Parts: sequence; C-alpha cells; structure tokens
Amino acid sequence: MSPGSLSLYLHIPWCRVRCGYCDFNTYVLGSAAPDLPERYQAALLAELGLAAERLGPRRVETIYFGGGTPTLMAPPAFAALLGRIGELFDVAPDAEITTEANPETVTPASLAQLRQAGITRLSLGMQSAVPHLLATLERVHTPGRAVEAVGWARAAGFASVSLDLIYATPGETLTDWEHSVETALAAEPDHLSAYSLIVEPGTRLAARIARGELPAPQEDAMAERYLLADERFNAAGLAWYEVSNWARPGHECRHNLAYWRSGDWWGFGAGSHSHVAGVRWWNERHPRTYAERIEACAMPVAGSEELTDEDRHMETVMLGLRLREGLLSSALTASEQTRVPALVDDGLVTVMGERIVCTQRGRLLADGVVRDLLD
Repeated sequence: MSPGSLSLYLHIPWCRVRCGYCDFNTYVLGSAAPDLPERYQAALLAELGLAAERLGPRRVETIYFGGGTPTLMAPPAFAALLGRIGELFDVAPDAEITTEANPETVTPASLAQLRQAGITRLSLGMQSAVPHLLATLERVHTPGRAVEAVGWARAAGFASVSLDLIYATPGETLTDWEHSVETALAAEPDHLSAYSLIVEPGTRLAARIARGELPAPQEDAMAERYLLADERFNAAGLAWYEVSNWARPGHECRHNLAYWRSGDWWGFGAGSHSHVAGVRWWNERHPRTYAERIEACAMPVAGSEELTDEDRHMETVMLGLRLREGLLSSALTASEQTRVPALVDDGLVTVMGERIVCTQRGRLLADGVVRDLLD
C-alpha cells in the first residue's frame, strides 16, 4: 500500500445463531430490538462522516465487511455504505472490497446483487466438509454449500474468492481433515485460510470440553494438520504468504496485509479496533451502546492507547516473521541480530538477502521464534 493510504473495516455484528466456539463480538439477530439493526446501519454511516472529518483526504485501498455475518445485511445496505465511503474518501479504482459470508446466507441472486453493489472479494466460512465436525462447531450450513457458493460467486463476477477452514476440531481425524482440504481445493478458490481451533474461555465449546463431553485439541495433531494443508495447498498453486494464509499469485488479501504491515486502518461499528499513526483505539462493544453514542453526536470510543517505541518494535518483529516476505534484518537491534545464526542453525529461519524468513518448521513455532529473537 502507498504511504498515506487507509484501510476501512466495517463490523456487522449480527448472526443467525452463535457458534459454540465463537468469542467474537457477535449477537443473534433475532434477539436484538426490532429497530436496532436500522439504527446500527445509520450509526455506521454517521461514523464514516466523523472519520472523514478527523482524517482529512486519504486514499482508501481496501474495505472489509466483517462480523458476525455481514451477508445478513441486505445488498442495498452494502451499496449505501459503499456509496457514502465514495463520497467521503478517495477510493482507489482497484480497491479490494471484501465481505465475509456464511455459506447458508448467500444465493446466486444475492451474490449478483453484492457484486453490483461494489463488493469485489468474497470470503466464505466453510470451516469443514465433514458433517459431524460442522455439528461440533455448531455451523448450520451443509458440507456442500460452500463449494456451491464459490461457483455462484464466479458466475456473479467476483474478482477473488476465499475459503476459511478450521482444523483440530474435537473428534477430527486426519482423514477428516484431508477430506476438507481436498473438498476446498476442488472448488478452486483463489485464497485459502486455515486456522487451528482455539478453545476460548467462556464459549459453549470450552464448557463441553471442561465437562469431558469432547476431547481438547492436541498440539501434535495441529502440527500434523498444518503440514498436510501446506503441502496440498502449495501443490495446487496456492503459496503461503502468511502463516495461516495461502493464495494464488495476485490474490493475497491486501486488507489483512495492511494490518500485518502496520498500516493505518479505521474500524467502524461495535467493538471495532482502529490504528492510525501509532495510536490504537476501540469502540463501545455493544451495538446498542455504540448506536447511542453516535446518536448523541459523540465518538463511540471506549478506550485508546499510544504505542511506545517498544510496542512498535515488538509488533514489527512478530508480524514480519509471520509473512513470507519476512522481516528486514535492519529492523532488529544489534543484540537481536546476534541471535539470528542460532535460529538458522535450528532450522527455524532462513536469511534471504536483507530479510529473515521463517521456514516451515519455524512457522509451526512462530511464537517461540519471536520470543527467542526479541531482547
């Protein structure tokens, strides 16, 4: 992204049901006050105006609708929000404009409408192709729906289509994971994300594991699943560019790269985080409270922090080592640079010109590599 460019994130917090493993800031749409979704959309439009006043002229290169399930919002609402962004900001002609979607919430007609509204990239939450694992995760779509949706998105003219997968779900076998990987690849997406299941405290999944109803994910299984995915994705022409993400050339998610390269972004909506010029802040978490703050003509900020030089250095190292482009050696302190040869000898990183890049083994142990490297 060019200097001074900006990414926008819009949080749509509604879901039809709340999955048992999810700890995101989401709310079941049917349980919300009848007028709250409309108030929330109006608040998003208003916050866009507040951001434009404070930022001044900025070139927007990526826009991302996340959730929740953004595609529970009608296509005309996307068009209204994108239209307002176009009025307030200088949106790049080739801007990447993504929406997340659960497979059961899209149809050929709705995808055509989303494309017409200006969405260029679709990210589908497939998670698994195995029925008993979808049931464990409390996903409501059928195993084949995500694959169908990829075809519908192609027909609608989306420039890029991504699938998300989760591995090491309780009860998953290696054969199950291999089936999910091969099913995802058969759909010929442009981008794949694969994340190990994290059992978050307070979720229904965590309670079931604590009661002994389900086994806890095993680290050895996580490594085994990751290696299989990396091998199969690369063989199919999707190269890794971030520890958990693979893409065909030119289909890397530019929005996420802006995060990983410590760019500027403004997050709109309940609980959204923002980062501009070394200052980070976050909005009120509940959609109702967020809307009330906006309706009172106030910024909906719940808290903020200014990153110290130490904070920025740590994030530069941590994020750089997650990327295939690697970390510039010059970003390290003199004492940190002396630790690089040992990491090379251990097979955790390689040095490619001026950059330090994690090996496949290093990617599996990325958090440890960062700890060993930092002062």
